[in-house]
Amino acid sequence: MNNSEAGASGKKNDWHNIETGPALAALASSPKGLSNAEVEKRRNKFGYNRLSSRKKKSAFQQLFSQFHNILIYVLLATAIITASLGHLLDTSVIIAVIIVNTAIGFLQERKAEKALEAISSLLSLNCHVRREDSVQKLPAEELVPGDIVILSTGEKVPADLRLIEAKELFIDEAILTGESEAVNKTTAPVRLEAVLGDRKCLGYSGTLVTAGRAHGVVIATGDATELGKIGELVSREEKITTPLIAKVESFGRVLASVIIIAALVIIPFGVFISHYTVSDMLMISAAFAVAAIPEGLPAVMTITLALGVQRMAQRNAIIRKLTAVDTLGALTTICTDKTGTLTKNEMTVHKIEVPDGAYLLSGVGYEPSGDIRSESDHRPIDSPSAALKAALIAGLLCNESELKKEKQAWIPRGNPTDVALLVAAHKAGIEPAAERNGWKHLCTFPFESKHRYMATIQKKGQETLVFVKGAPETLMAMSKADHPSALTRWREKADELAQQGYRVIAVAQKKIPHNCSFENRAQLEAGLEIIGLFAMIDPPRDGVVEAIDLCKKAGIKVKMMTGDHIGTARSIAMKLGIGRNQQALEGVELENMSSDELERCAVEIDIFARVSPVHKLKLVEALQNRNEVVGMTGDGANDAPALKRASVGIAMGIKGTEVSKESSEMVLTDDNFTSITNAIIEGRAVYDNLAKTLLFLLPTNGAQALVIVLALFTGTALPLTPVQVLWVNLVTAVTLALALVLEPPEKDIMLRRPRAPDRPLVTPFLLWRITFVSFFFSLGTFLMFLYYFSTGSTYAVSQTVAINTLVIFQIFYLFNTRFVIAPVRSLRDFTENKYILLAISLAVIFQIVLTYLPFFQNLFGTAALGVEKWLVMIMLGVMVFISIELEKSATRVYTNKKEKLNSS
Repeated sequence: MNNSEAGASGKKNDWHNIETGPALAALASSPKGLSNAEVEKRRNKFGYNRLSSRKKKSAFQQLFSQFHNILIYVLLATAIITASLGHLLDTSVIIAVIIVNTAIGFLQERKAEKALEAISSLLSLNCHVRREDSVQKLPAEELVPGDIVILSTGEKVPADLRLIEAKELFIDEAILTGESEAVNKTTAPVRLEAVLGDRKCLGYSGTLVTAGRAHGVVIATGDATELGKIGELVSREEKITTPLIAKVESFGRVLASVIIIAALVIIPFGVFISHYTVSDMLMISAAFAVAAIPEGLPAVMTITLALGVQRMAQRNAIIRKLTAVDTLGALTTICTDKTGTLTKNEMTVHKIEVPDGAYLLSGVGYEPSGDIRSESDHRPIDSPSAALKAALIAGLLCNESELKKEKQAWIPRGNPTDVALLVAAHKAGIEPAAERNGWKHLCTFPFESKHRYMATIQKKGQETLVFVKGAPETLMAMSKADHPSALTRWREKADELAQQGYRVIAVAQKKIPHNCSFENRAQLEAGLEIIGLFAMIDPPRDGVVEAIDLCKKAGIKVKMMTGDHIGTARSIAMKLGIGRNQQALEGVELENMSSDELERCAVEIDIFARVSPVHKLKLVEALQNRNEVVGMTGDGANDAPALKRASVGIAMGIKGTEVSKESSEMVLTDDNFTSITNAIIEGRAVYDNLAKTLLFLLPTNGAQALVIVLALFTGTALPLTPVQVLWVNLVTAVTLALALVLEPPEKDIMLRRPRAPDRPLVTPFLLWRITFVSFFFSLGTFLMFLYYFSTGSTYAVSQTVAINTLVIFQIFYLFNTRFVIAPVRSLRDFTENKYILLAISLAVIFQIVLTYLPFFQNLFGTAALGVEKWLVMIMLGVMVFISIELEKSATRVYTNKKEKLNSS
């Protein structure tokens, strides 16, 4: 393959390291462009400059895939059993539950697979190309490697380019690198090992030209571009299973296996030991299976997650995929981009150094509100001193940006650094337009990268001044040396501010004769006087520091991954409280690490600078290899692969690209990191409530199965038929369980460590509680049935007593379950959750309907009961409640003793 082929296919990666001449030669091109014949030849070879369409699952495939779930299999099996028994009503209810689960999953998946289309929308539509030595305006998709592209301000770069001419070219590459500042591009080659953001002689497809002009030769098109590589990463990156879903599937497999084995075992036992007929045992075995399967669990789980989604939406976090709710509660690490995520992406002047002292500016971003205070006594100043005003006016007049208020919002136009200087002037009470109108503009020397400053000549009255703005070291070299100590002081202050992570801009001025004429910069640069230093920073978002601190208390590590320089990353991280001992790594250092080294660094280091999309993806994978549950935040196309790979991808809703949103599970509508902590609180609450729901539902299934086994062992009639079991499982149990779904988060929820990724859904403690409660439920239900059946009551009355006894046990147990270990002590513990009282009221109504309405009596085989039977059942319910509270008390004593032993 020749170099041209290599460039188009994306396998050549050293274009940034060779001169323009060899680059053109390698691509068999020239500044005059390609011939039309050569273009056609290359298009036939390399195709059009567009991203390949990826093969997608059809709607039918997506729908069918929703059935690939162990709980759905269990429900389908249950439906088959009930249908074979002739209970079509129960079959219909189960099928309805399956349809609801399937529909929700299908709709979520249909909305979630748009990332590649969003990436395609970033490509430029049209571009200017030189072919056969004439400039043409063509669709960007017609570009081929070797084409000469002409770039101008405001245009998108249409393909990956090796720049061959550049005049004051600045390109915003935030969507690829995450770097907050537009990059000053040149034609000079850079070192071979330079990372993406440092390859200043290259232009990347989909990025935006913010200033200047350039010519570039196309080195890669379509999928071979850096943007195309991101699309490839997004398309091939498989989503991992969320912790809860994985555990539910594992639990479902175990439960299904136990039920099937037990159902098969009791058949020969009943036939050969208890002397039942084979047909009777098949009926009993079916009843056992139906009783043991928690048919209501999928519906309750889906409703729990859906309600969690609603609560998160109210707190500015939109969940795009339902299963992400539980994963948020299990997060152990959050990997976050800096620009636009932790920071506002709005340059702000924080400090001004002038000859009479230093001044601090309050307020952040482009909103011109805040005040200016003297650093010495922190008192607000009513009006700026002469020295401060001179510096502010210099920054204002050596400035081509604008800040206008439109529809109650301040809209910036121009370079972010220049806009920050306008905002600083506003805060000092200087109105930019009025101040500019007071001066007569004579001349402008625009910023050029080789000079690193901008200058204007302004006249006011009889005075003519030169104002200069630029890099401190540049202006110091141009300053007059009448006062060396002053220059030393400025140099020390500039170094001090730079070490604190600020971007430092110096302003200088000098008076010139009224009739003086400058013909070149050399005359301008002599004898300047520095009058101020502006210290700027992209400020942290409101509430981010507190949110990060809350994450730490919750045992969640926060790691910064940014395309910015390492000094800036360290400075922002220090202000936010990220990182231990300010250890930081650059992306290039990750390149040659072994897997073990990469995983160790990913765990131990919290600040990563100059990272590429591939670096972010590798770091997320390395953390997951160490059993971390990883949340990844971001707003650019560069974040998309890592967002998709992460356990939870979190995109910014306001400033985020469509690529990042479509690759994520959650979108923040306010772009506020604080909303992540709110979502984590809700995620943890969802998991807590699901655990409580399991703790509530499974004893009912265990009790029903044990009742059938007790009947088999004692040779009595079945206390519960399959249809009656399904009524309890799908009507009363689900109704009561939904009250637990609506439990508010517990007060200490963000003081706990994240639950271990390998922690089973049903822990040994929960298994003990389920067994303990199942024993009480089954024994009480069976004895009540046996007593009334043996003392002359009809079979229908005895079964109705058994059903209602089980439901009354559930009602009292519902109060126990509100607190897994904590006691139920006060009246408030019974009444605080109003949904519990509502659920109990509904359950009572359902049982009255089941017991007394003739239609339901005929359908479910029930009969009316007298008041005395209800009183006995209620007394037994109170006894069950007290027994479980005593068990909780013993558990607390045991737990406290164990903790004391461990601490000693």
